[in-house]
Amino acid sequence: MSPPPPPFEALGSRPFSFYPAIANIEHNEWLFRKATWSEILVSNAKTGLDVWIPRRLIGEMSHVEDPVIIVGLLKELEYKAGAVWPCEKRVIEMPIAVGAPRPPSAPERIEPAPVINIRLESPTDSRILRLIGGTLAVGVLVYLGVWNYYREGPLRSRISYAVRDQSYLELTGHDDYYDVVRKLGSPSGDRWKPDAGELQYRALVYDDRGYVVILMGTDRKSATYIGTLDRNWSPVHSVQFRAGGNTFSMLRGLKRF
Repeated sequence: MSPPPPPFEALGSRPFSFYPAIANIEHNEWLFRKATWSEILVSNAKTGLDVWIPRRLIGEMSHVEDPVIIVGLLKELEYKAGAVWPCEKRVIEMPIAVGAPRPPSAPERIEPAPVINIRLESPTDSRILRLIGGTLAVGVLVYLGVWNYYREGPLRSRISYAVRDQSYLELTGHDDYYDVVRKLGSPSGDRWKPDAGELQYRALVYDDRGYVVILMGTDRKSATYIGTLDRNWSPVHSVQFRAGGNTFSMLRGLKRF
């Protein structure tokens, strides 16, 4: 909502004075110029100096114009650095006259001052700090647990075996049993998945290399390479299809045999 029109507009071009007068300005006669929501602009009638006065510091206005309209100020103001500021009253210590007695001073304390326990933080701040510390500690423990699991678990086995021998990367989806033997050598184990249904699965075990080569086909003669599993029976290599996708999900769902 728009603020109500300021009462200073009723002054028109009539001069007025502030009470108390603004310090550091000798002539206390002003003319109203314009007003905003938070300030009014006045101009000194003698010097032409323009000054913005905050509305929150302006009090009541007199209804008598004899000899001049008075506008009250809620605080004593002073003009400095091109603006008005609340006056700062400082206490000045008066010098002691020559020969005058010195004022009595406070008696000296003989016993030690009592020790007061000072809390540097509030109870709420302490609880927040403890909560943050506990959360960080739990996060570190969870991270160490997950890292240790994967370091000692299947990920470590998968990485160690895959890095030691990656000859299976030379195999393609067109390779049959004889192509695999030609590229990798004779397997240490050779077995077929029993009761495989319409699809036949063949596992060529290479213990010295640390992985198992899987062949698949509609019959045992047409079985070709579909991927390689590590000793934990986790896929480390799959075959890409021409239409998109690969055999990774098929290998991951294949039960050990």
